[in-house]
Amino acid sequence: MRARARALRARGHDIRSVARSLSLPYTTVWHWCVDRPEPAVFGSAVRCFRCRPDQDDPPDQAAYAYLLGLYLGDGHLVTTDRTPVLRICCADAWPNLISQCDAAMRAVLANKVQHIQKRGCVAVQSTARHWPCLFPQHGPGRKHERPIVLAEWQRTIVEAQAGDFLRGLFHSDGCRFANQVTVRGRRYVYPRYMFHNESTDIMGLCQWALDLLGIAWRMNRRNSLSVARREAVAALDRHVGPKS
Repeated sequence: MRARARALRARGHDIRSVARSLSLPYTTVWHWCVDRPEPAVFGSAVRCFRCRPDQDDPPDQAAYAYLLGLYLGDGHLVTTDRTPVLRICCADAWPNLISQCDAAMRAVLANKVQHIQKRGCVAVQSTARHWPCLFPQHGPGRKHERPIVLAEWQRTIVEAQAGDFLRGLFHSDGCRFANQVTVRGRRYVYPRYMFHNESTDIMGLCQWALDLLGIAWRMNRRNSLSVARREAVAALDRHVGPKS
């Protein structure tokens, strides 16, 4: 509430109008905005849109939605170290995915991004105190063993950038491939998307984002979603496309 009051004051509203709009006492708003000005902001707080009173949304909503999708798929936020570390594992087979993940981290918060080579994959990671502000879904244990629910401000971003959110999900836990079926001795080949995740909450977020874009999907298994209709694949191609 203090941040909202100072943000309104910074936009040119006087103390009385700020107090009236937020249903706060005049003296409280005066102390927040005049008597006790906002302290200096240092480090990653300068880039954390959740902590800056003058910024309500990420500077690059598309990058944040994409990074959120990657995090929910193959990401992990380590908060037990001295400084939190956002780590997303990207397979060696997709070098462009590694570059896109790196770019998204830098666009959202990171000043520096490390690439740690592991067996069969690269851990793209960044250290910053304010990563937990941007990914409140972090917690102990595996994602499918705990609730994964987006905050209201995250839902607003995904609603506006559903395609980028899906791109992150499918680039982490999904794939596009040529499916082959044989009917009455005749073979048919057609493109198909698959998304796999053990978390029913994350699967639900994928379904919701597909519905936002009007893309048809179906569950072929408990933990597997398929997009196979020609028009649906074409629509998803415009937002996701194959990994590279």
